[in-house]
Amino acid sequence: MTQVETSYGTVAGLNADGVLSFKNIPYAAAPTGEDRWSAPKPPEAWAGVRQADEFGPISWQIVATEQGALSFAQDATPPVLAEDCLSLNVWTPSADGEARPVMVWIHGGAFVTGSGSSPIYDGSILSRRGNVVVVTINYRLGVLGFLNLNEVTGGRIPSTGNEGLLDQAFALEWVRDNIARFGGDPKNVTIFGESAGGMSVGALLALREANGLFHKAIPQSGAAHTANTLAQSNDVASQLLSALDISPNSNLNKLFELPAEELTRVGAEVSAKLPWMCYEPCIDGSQLSARPIDCVANGSADDVSVLVGCTRDEWLLFSVMDPTIKSMTQDDFERRLESRNGRPDLRALGQSYYEILSRDGNDVSPADVWQVLESDRGFRMPGIVLAETLHKRSNDAYQYLFTVESPAYGGILKSCHAIDIGYVFGTHNLNDGTRGFFGGEPAHIELAEATMDAWLAFAHTGNPATDALSTWSPYGKEKRSTAIFGLPVSVEDAPLEELRALWDDTSVQSAIGAL
Repeated sequence: MTQVETSYGTVAGLNADGVLSFKNIPYAAAPTGEDRWSAPKPPEAWAGVRQADEFGPISWQIVATEQGALSFAQDATPPVLAEDCLSLNVWTPSADGEARPVMVWIHGGAFVTGSGSSPIYDGSILSRRGNVVVVTINYRLGVLGFLNLNEVTGGRIPSTGNEGLLDQAFALEWVRDNIARFGGDPKNVTIFGESAGGMSVGALLALREANGLFHKAIPQSGAAHTANTLAQSNDVASQLLSALDISPNSNLNKLFELPAEELTRVGAEVSAKLPWMCYEPCIDGSQLSARPIDCVANGSADDVSVLVGCTRDEWLLFSVMDPTIKSMTQDDFERRLESRNGRPDLRALGQSYYEILSRDGNDVSPADVWQVLESDRGFRMPGIVLAETLHKRSNDAYQYLFTVESPAYGGILKSCHAIDIGYVFGTHNLNDGTRGFFGGEPAHIELAEATMDAWLAFAHTGNPATDALSTWSPYGKEKRSTAIFGLPVSVEDAPLEELRALWDDTSVQSAIGAL
């Protein structure tokens, strides 16, 4: 076993096929007791050598017994859930003095599920292929990580609703202070993440506490539009207290005494009654002064290179989980537009989508239009707006679109949400489950290599262009250069432009991004 001395003690990792791995390294103290909703604090130092050969506990969450299309992502054994979960994992070619690029992965899961120890986030393949150091992290989720209690409790519990984000930033501080001992360069750190992880990356571009802790960013299927307003956060907190039968003016000790399991369960029940993803970063006025995209427009991400994009058919993964989508009528479609966004004028947008998609005699149903529109509204357009915003500030931003289609369920998922992850990590070919979702044919292997090479080139230089994608240039309104990760990879200017142009209408722009 290889030993490395960190700021808090020595860890011993494993060597497998030329890559060292160190798992369950504490980067912060357990946020328990009175610290349940506090900002993260340094961990206690330990004596002797800490064995870092097994993953640690993950944040409290509702663990699904069956995840359908994503069942391959489940751990082989039931995970251990604990509030003492703030740890990270490191993969490195060598714990020597070489200054390698560092890639820090932030997992997704709607801010309520997931962990840095999922098999598809194994960093060994990426580390070995690109001579980089890969780090994955855990952070607080749901009511423990994204609940603003400050206003409803009159400041007696001063949580901002950004504690999960603060955990992420604290992990980046650990990387700054320790990663050189693992063969990494603290002056060349790329953060990347998918779904809620991508939204976290977008929020970190704006978070005060994360400033200067990373140099490049890759938000995948999530950009910089995701944040609760104070009013939304207060609504969530009020409903949670009501569900727990706790008055904001009463003794609040019960909130610290309740088991994390019960808080998580009740928090999920509250979330199920609300029409939006209610546990997410909060515009508290200090840590996040505005929506992340607006902070970026005002310069919060200046000098950070960004690679941003999504999959073409994001929403199909969610559509197959909702049996009412398949039988959607036109009236249902219009009601959904209004209930999701509170915007009757989005009906015109929906009609425009229908007209474009039904050209050339295509048989298009309301469900078909819904999934394309929601894919664009929730994922593609936020990424494009982020790239445009950075371009206006003379920052390099590169745009991509995944079009490779999943073979799962006879191909009905197409290029759905999460299809990119296995290609980014090279874990698409781990087992029958991953091959069933991502694909395991020779063409898929070539796509994984092309994807990893682009991500690795970006981590090394800030430019993802490779021999296979040699004409890929920074995004701008003139060309809208976009890398297409399909079979094979290519570069296109302004793909799906007619649909994108519909969002230039200022009457619909405020609907972009909300989930």
